[in-house]
Amino acid sequence: MKDLLQRAGNVCELCANADNLTAFAVSPKNEEIVVCSTCLDLLENDVTADVNHWRCLTESMWSTVPAVQVVAYRTLKKLSAEEWANDLAGMLYLDEETLAWAETEQTQLIHKDTNGNVLENGDTVTLIQDLNVKGANFTAKRGTAVRKIRLVFDNAEQIEGKVEGQQIVILTKYVKKS
Repeated sequence: MKDLLQRAGNVCELCANADNLTAFAVSPKNEEIVVCSTCLDLLENDVTADVNHWRCLTESMWSTVPAVQVVAYRTLKKLSAEEWANDLAGMLYLDEETLAWAETEQTQLIHKDTNGNVLENGDTVTLIQDLNVKGANFTAKRGTAVRKIRLVFDNAEQIEGKVEGQQIVILTKYVKKS
């Protein structure tokens, strides 16, 4: 994250906001960009919920970072009902490889816990059995709460979370949603 923040100049790569920055994975390549909490919420839920927020793409769509270009392209396409967004999309130039990436259909994997409940980024889960953590030399005990999980974008059977200060990958069949 430190390298990402340095590349981005410690601001959101989409709207230049400096508050509550986090990494956002751009599928399917899983390259990351730095976004603020507002952009993250809109990207993960509904980009059309605040169309005026995306006027910031007037500047960020010219980024030299392909992942930023991809997010700008996809967002402008979702805002095609807005005349200004169509104008921007018409001006946006992407090289062939980046355009292919941007147009790649985003298949949304559904992560489910052991009981079939749908998991989402930021959820809290509880381990349903003791798990030996490879490479960290400890056992994650049954009943341990794992807060603010992250979904593994390309594998519906895996999530990431911190246990005893270590970021680990956990199989969804060993957790239940809290």
